[in-house]
Amino acid sequence: MKTKVLIGKPQASSAEEMLDDLGLVNACKNGSVSAFEQLVKRHDGRLLRVAQHITRNREDAQDAVQEAFLKAFRKLNQFQENSQFSTWLIRITINESVNKLRKQRSVKEISIDEEATPDRGARVDMADRALDPEQVVENSELRNQLRAALSELRPSIRVIFVLRDVEGLQIEQIAEVLQLTQSAVKARLWRARLQLRNRLSPYLGKSNGLSYSSFNSAANTTRGVCA
Repeated sequence: MKTKVLIGKPQASSAEEMLDDLGLVNACKNGSVSAFEQLVKRHDGRLLRVAQHITRNREDAQDAVQEAFLKAFRKLNQFQENSQFSTWLIRITINESVNKLRKQRSVKEISIDEEATPDRGARVDMADRALDPEQVVENSELRNQLRAALSELRPSIRVIFVLRDVEGLQIEQIAEVLQLTQSAVKARLWRARLQLRNRLSPYLGKSNGLSYSSFNSAANTTRGVCA
C-alpha cells in the first residue's frame, strides 16, 4: 500500500485566506504590530521558498524576504484590497529576489518578464502525467537531477513552475503576481515542464508518466530543492 506524502498544514481556500489576510491588514493599518507579525508567520515559509528558487542562495533569499516584508509594511496603504494580499506580497518578494540575483551575477539585465512562447503547433496545456512522489523521495539520483534541472531553468520560467507546481497557485493568480496574461503564464509553464520532463526522463521507467503538478505531493523533496 502506497503512503501518500502530505506536506505541511491543510491549505485554506483562496477566499478564506483572502478574508483572513484582509482582517489582519486592516488591523495593521490601525496600528497593530502583532497583526503584521501574524502575516509574516503565515507567509514567510512560502516566500522564502519562492525567493530561494530565484536566487539559488539561502542568505540572499532570506534577505529578499526580509526586505519584501519591510517594503510591504511601509507601503501597506497602497495595497488594493480587491486583490489577495498574498499575491501582492509574492510580487514584492519576486522583485526583491530578482534584484538580489542581479547583484549576485553582476549582470545588468536579469528579468522574469521576458517573452516565452511554445513551439508552433505545440500544446500549451501539457497533459498532467504524474511523476510518482515516492519515486522522487526514494531515488537520491533523481533528487540530484531534479535540483540540477531546476537550477538550469531560466528565472522567467522557473518562477512560474515554482508558483504553479510547487506552491499551488492558480494560473490567474500567477498572471496577477507577474503582471502577465494567462496565456503567457501557460506558455512559460509549458516550457518549464517540457524542459524538466526531457531532463528527468532518462531517470524514470518508461511506464511512469511525468507531471509536475504532483510535486505538491512530494513537497518535502521539491521544496527542499532550493539549496
